[in-house]
Amino acid sequence: LLQKLSRILTEGIPLIITRATEYAIRAILYMSRRPAGEIVYKKDICKAQEITPAFLTKILQPLIKDGIVGSQRGVGGGFYLAKDPAEITLLDVIKSQEGPVYLNHCLVEEGACEREFFCPIHGAWAEIREDFMQNLSRYDFAGLAARQVDPKPGANRPPS
Repeated sequence: LLQKLSRILTEGIPLIITRATEYAIRAILYMSRRPAGEIVYKKDICKAQEITPAFLTKILQPLIKDGIVGSQRGVGGGFYLAKDPAEITLLDVIKSQEGPVYLNHCLVEEGACEREFFCPIHGAWAEIREDFMQNLSRYDFAGLAARQVDPKPGANRPPS
């Protein structure tokens, strides 16, 4: 078990976010590059980020519920950031889409694992989880938007 943990620490944890979370991050990044308070049309987000309208609506619902994104209905309606991009982190979006970040079942709630008080791996998982969440919290969308380089037309398209 210690060899496996050592390998995880050196090679990485096979943790993969869902496609919904990836698209939510892309949508927030897109809106972060717009002027504060600007309403962004659904079709513009969909086109720029290659997301279907139905899927965009689905992934934005948790972000609206969590106060990260706002929506305006009717003519001229669309979506907007309800917070300043500097106040929205990768952790915020991941938690909105995925729920709490645990990494292992033994961290879900205190007492969930009968071995937590004597298992050295439990403490390691807790420390890894804390470091992981701190790293995700360091990346806010104002900083990420400032670092984004616009791709050349057709750059994400496979060659014909």
